[in-house]
Amino acid sequence: MIAIDSSVLIDLIGNDARASAAEDALRSALAHGPVVACEVVVSEVVAGLGHGSVVIDALEEAGIGFVPLELRAAVRAGEMQRRYRQRLDSGHVAPAARRTVPDFLIGAHALLQCAGLITRDAGFYRDYFKGLRVIVPKAA
Repeated sequence: MIAIDSSVLIDLIGNDARASAAEDALRSALAHGPVVACEVVVSEVVAGLGHGSVVIDALEEAGIGFVPLELRAAVRAGEMQRRYRQRLDSGHVAPAARRTVPDFLIGAHALLQCAGLITRDAGFYRDYFKGLRVIVPKAA
């Protein structure tokens, strides 16, 4: 099972210029098993694009399932958010690269409940979620 990040879903559903690369990455992942979104991803996509029914229909049409976060993933997200804030306070993270709790929830969900994450934000997820398989959509 592979998780999908909000940015990739927005590319797909919003028919962004990167939609083709997102579609290719999704198709490839689906060939190997289920692809899922968690509640954080779904809510971010609805907030970004509006119209919850459109998002639900697009997920179903694309073959993307829904798997909510487990308690252990929520705990891991909080731990990683705390680590991030410590690194930020110590000057080891650029202030321009601000991260919020949803980023950590998505990463923890992918790491602990799935076998990877389709995302455009590979650097962040590799840094905070060691061992997470990161799949980056490639432009043709």
